[in-house]
Amino acid sequence: MFRNSILCSCYLNLFLFITCFLCFCFSYEEYGSYNSFSVSSISYSKTKLKPYEWRYIRVELPLWFSSMSIALESDVDIDTESIGKVPKSTLPMICFRNGSPPLPDVSNTTVKDLVLGTLSNGSFGVTGGLQNTEQCYPMQKNITARLTNEQISPGVWYFGVFNGIGPMRTQSKMISRGSSYTFSANVSVEGCTTSTMSGQYCNQTVNPLSCVLSDSSNFTESLSIDNQTTDNFISCRSSFENSCHVDGEPKIYFLDVMGLPEQLSVTVMNVRFDGTSSNFTGNVSEINVMCLARHGTIPLPNFHDYSTNINKAPLVIRSPKVGRWYFTIFPVNFSKEIGGIQDPTIKVCYSMEWKVLECPLGKAGLNCTQERYMLQTVLRRNPSAFFESYYLPVSEKVSPDSANFPLEPLLSNYSNGGELGDAWTYFLMDVPHGAAAGNIHIRLTSDVKINYEIYARFGALPTHDTWDYFYANKTSSSDGSMFFMLYNSSEESVNFYILYVREGSWNFGLRYLNSSSSTSTAQTTMSISLERCPKRCSSHGQCQSAVDASGLTFYSYCACDRNHGGFDCSVEIVSHQGHIWQSISLIASNAAAVLPAYWALRQKAFAEWVLFTSSGISSGLYHACDVGTWCALSFHVLQFMDFWLSFMAVVSTFVYLAAIDEGSKRTIHTAVSILTALMAATEATRSANIILVIAIGALGLLVGWLIEFSTKFRSFSFTTGFHVNVLHRWQTIRDSLRSLIKTLLKRFRWGFVLAGFVALAMAAISWKLETSESYWVWHSMWHVSIYTSSFLFLCSKADYINNENEGPPDGNYELARQDSLPRGP
Repeated sequence: MFRNSILCSCYLNLFLFITCFLCFCFSYEEYGSYNSFSVSSISYSKTKLKPYEWRYIRVELPLWFSSMSIALESDVDIDTESIGKVPKSTLPMICFRNGSPPLPDVSNTTVKDLVLGTLSNGSFGVTGGLQNTEQCYPMQKNITARLTNEQISPGVWYFGVFNGIGPMRTQSKMISRGSSYTFSANVSVEGCTTSTMSGQYCNQTVNPLSCVLSDSSNFTESLSIDNQTTDNFISCRSSFENSCHVDGEPKIYFLDVMGLPEQLSVTVMNVRFDGTSSNFTGNVSEINVMCLARHGTIPLPNFHDYSTNINKAPLVIRSPKVGRWYFTIFPVNFSKEIGGIQDPTIKVCYSMEWKVLECPLGKAGLNCTQERYMLQTVLRRNPSAFFESYYLPVSEKVSPDSANFPLEPLLSNYSNGGELGDAWTYFLMDVPHGAAAGNIHIRLTSDVKINYEIYARFGALPTHDTWDYFYANKTSSSDGSMFFMLYNSSEESVNFYILYVREGSWNFGLRYLNSSSSTSTAQTTMSISLERCPKRCSSHGQCQSAVDASGLTFYSYCACDRNHGGFDCSVEIVSHQGHIWQSISLIASNAAAVLPAYWALRQKAFAEWVLFTSSGISSGLYHACDVGTWCALSFHVLQFMDFWLSFMAVVSTFVYLAAIDEGSKRTIHTAVSILTALMAATEATRSANIILVIAIGALGLLVGWLIEFSTKFRSFSFTTGFHVNVLHRWQTIRDSLRSLIKTLLKRFRWGFVLAGFVALAMAAISWKLETSESYWVWHSMWHVSIYTSSFLFLCSKADYINNENEGPPDGNYELARQDSLPRGP
């Protein structure tokens, strides 16, 4: 994305860090020998991630950090061979990003193009840009890594732990089917005790460079840049003499760049040889004195931002980023310039000078004739929306009464812009600490064709060649970037978001494109705002806020409805016609509750009739609300009623099969209602509830049978006395068991029992086959199957009379007793 000609080919690997997985073979004492100390150590307790859930972990690395150690444990059981077979939508993964939380599923395109690296015991590679790239890896049981300050830059790093990605991650779901996993993490940061030491073991000396204002009048100077002379720069410079190296010996320097500089340059002068072994001559102009530059971290031969031979030409960095810059300077193979002499006492010495050029306040550009405006934050008065605000230029030309400000009065004078298309106007804004997961929203509207290009860059002024994001027209923009989202743009309007921006200074450059047509009467308005959720979740969801695991960063996400998903709820997962069919299926399938309710009413089992009728009605109302058709009550109330009455209906079916008195039934129902209410109120949708409800129902049936048979077989309780004859006692037990089996066989219609178990098996299969995509089909089958099984089990109870103990009344016997009574005279 960065096309600066100064960059070498290694710039594409700017943030590539190669790390060996270690089992912490260095003790704290060994670190202490390298002048390091523990900056922080955080332990994240075991956390469970259900399907499509995620967590963020924030780690702050100070400028003096030396290394960061990560130890992550999980119960994920996916081997390397099966990673490619697991869909990305269900694959557990961990993602890394510098500056703001990772977001691997902005759109379907990013999910398909996401390249998952493979973790091995030997390397751990991450390509991380400051804003526009991230890298994800499949989750493993154990991940242990130690990342040094030579591999990653200081600042804020975020780790995102995901259990599946894709548009359905934000879709509303009644029940999320899939595998869950738990993870725990420990993150520790080591730092160097002094600012002049660096490296992973704090054993590399780093020389600080200071920059003082020039002594010229008004702190400005005249210099020639690109054959143009200007005297508008504010500059700081410094130098030192007599720095010497042996062949290949590196020296490391750092310079803290403040403000918004236009240019940073490093050069060497008075290059010479210094040795004691013998006299020699050589062409010092041919000596290669290499200078490697890197922002935030120590440059290495394979990883750096800029490089050049500063004995040939100065190292010049246009629009350098604010922060700490590191420079590594070393001579290369100068022995051939001195006749091939290999003498360690021979050194190359030089004087070094560095310079930072900056325009005066309100100006920008290499000739300091372009306008630069600081944007003032105007907070929106909405206590539920954290860090939401819009920005207005600090200028008398703009009214503070509106979030949209006119653009033409603020533009730089085109006559001072030089060549065609070189007129720029810059806007600077600040994203506050803790708002790294906010979204910058930029809009331009005009009554004519817009002749502007917009460039955005973090920490430095953007140029035509160096930027993080840009918009030129509908066909030329950063629309393919993971964190750039373009909406409904045309020739007269521009509308895009920069997603999950990092906290700090953002700079926007508005490049004016001259047109042959008259644009003097054009009226263009611009608005820049920081929002929590793009497009307000496209009117298909609600914007929810949460904090990361450390509690230091607010992030927002869209909780979409049942028909939409994606980062901004703009992805239609269920079509309108599909929504109609799903609504009909999920609601109408509860009509199967009529079957058990009718049978209970016919048998005058009024308690069961009320339960089945209420369960069917509440389930229909709940699903009508869940699919977005109509909500009679709040969603949580309907969900509680649906699950609680469903649990009670299942248990009631079991208790109905026991022939016990109404008092015993009321006792069991009361106890069960308390247990099932707690289950429905705490975590109603967990899969284990089905097993628990069946177990409670079976226990209720067993208790009912114990009550029933304890009253009918009391003769087995040895009330007739202890039988000394063992054979007679065994005969009594056998007769009692035979009577019990005979009673059970006559108690039920076993054809209905078998059919009830078949319907129950169908319900179990439907529950097992439920996925987020096919939920409406199989859950409708679940409704029909579970109500049908209850109906069949109710029908299986036969009207049984124990002829041995409860014979029919004998009328003659009553009459005989009546006739035998003494009569009066």
